[in-house]
Amino acid sequence: MTLSLNIPPLENGDRLTRNEFERRYNAMPTVKKAELIEGKVYMASPVRIVNHGRPHAHIMGWLFTYCAATPCVDIGDNATIRLDLDNEPQPDGLLRLEPAAGGRSRIDADGYVQGAPELIVEVAASSASYDLNEKLRAYRRNAVQEYLVWQVGDRRVDWFSLQEGDYQNLSPNENGTIKSLVFPGLWLAVPALLQGDLAIVLAELQVGLQTPEHQAFVTQLQPS
Repeated sequence: MTLSLNIPPLENGDRLTRNEFERRYNAMPTVKKAELIEGKVYMASPVRIVNHGRPHAHIMGWLFTYCAATPCVDIGDNATIRLDLDNEPQPDGLLRLEPAAGGRSRIDADGYVQGAPELIVEVAASSASYDLNEKLRAYRRNAVQEYLVWQVGDRRVDWFSLQEGDYQNLSPNENGTIKSLVFPGLWLAVPALLQGDLAIVLAELQVGLQTPEHQAFVTQLQPS
């Protein structure tokens, strides 16, 4: 306890190494979310249900449904990622392939994700958020294969795919559905998501899960 009292508190905007960030974060158990992005500390404000809590729940329900239908795919909700020495984000959601299935991240001895998950999802207030600026650059540099940002206030979803070292926006089809290139069958009905119609979002995902592409992916991932 005396040691904790001697550890400076985390402050929004601090410039810290990852080790010092973790030391201060671990000494503040009442803090539920803090991130180190490009060496700078970001601490979350209280969460409103309208602009974050409900959208977060909807997007996690979508990810959970895909994970349940796809072996060797792991899911995370507000899980800390040890991305590199200057970046330790705590994204709203993630999907990662297990290393045995070709995934590039692993669970380290402390129980944290180490390395870049295949898909990271963030719920942002608007395009002015650091999710679309500092975080995007950090994720791109660390080769996160896909990065989805739901800008709730702007009623917009950007789904980026890493192509030749840069992020390109995945285009929706004529129905407004975007399809993952990394996780076959992971389909997102964007208009329904923006309208809060989770039933249609999950119905469209079920269509993706029934495709030959998803079935082939499952077969590929199944242990021999």
